[in-house]
Amino acid sequence: MRDLGDNPPNLSGNLLIAHPGLLDPNFKRSVILISAHTVDNGALGVVINRPLNKTLGDLRSEFAISPLAEVPLFYGGPVNNEQMILSAWNWDEKNQSFKLYFGITADKVEALIFKEPNIEVRGFMGHAGWTECQLEGELKQNAWEVSALDGNILKNSSGINLWKKLLTNISPELKLLADAPDDPSIN
Repeated sequence: MRDLGDNPPNLSGNLLIAHPGLLDPNFKRSVILISAHTVDNGALGVVINRPLNKTLGDLRSEFAISPLAEVPLFYGGPVNNEQMILSAWNWDEKNQSFKLYFGITADKVEALIFKEPNIEVRGFMGHAGWTECQLEGELKQNAWEVSALDGNILKNSSGINLWKKLLTNISPELKLLADAPDDPSIN
């Protein structure tokens, strides 16, 4: 059990990486970008490493001929998975900072694309959510690892490789667990 102390940290803007032992199919091998978190109000985030291999143009005809037509869609989480959340982010290499726009309108996304051509834009179907103190309980049980954002990793990795790379950066033991086969008998 992990000790979070008397004042657990605010995890807004951090990544949650599913521990290799987390078998819940909603979150197995997931990386979640936490957009909002307080102990009293819970947490909200989106799974960023589960592409749906569809675009906004595939999903809705009004996007088919817009600048958003090729924005990729991701499984954002099990909560309200029929609802789409548009998000954009930009990693400033020079200042080593991350700017996140979460839950923004299509008009705002179009303006950001025009203003910042290198911005990463994604659509998420659904989201992940935790009630008051729920995430802290899961952290105490070591269901999740926490990592600061690194724009270079986000830019250069995706899917299960992103999950593995983040765990590898945390510890050699987690790398071994992440590389283990689902069925040890085929090892």
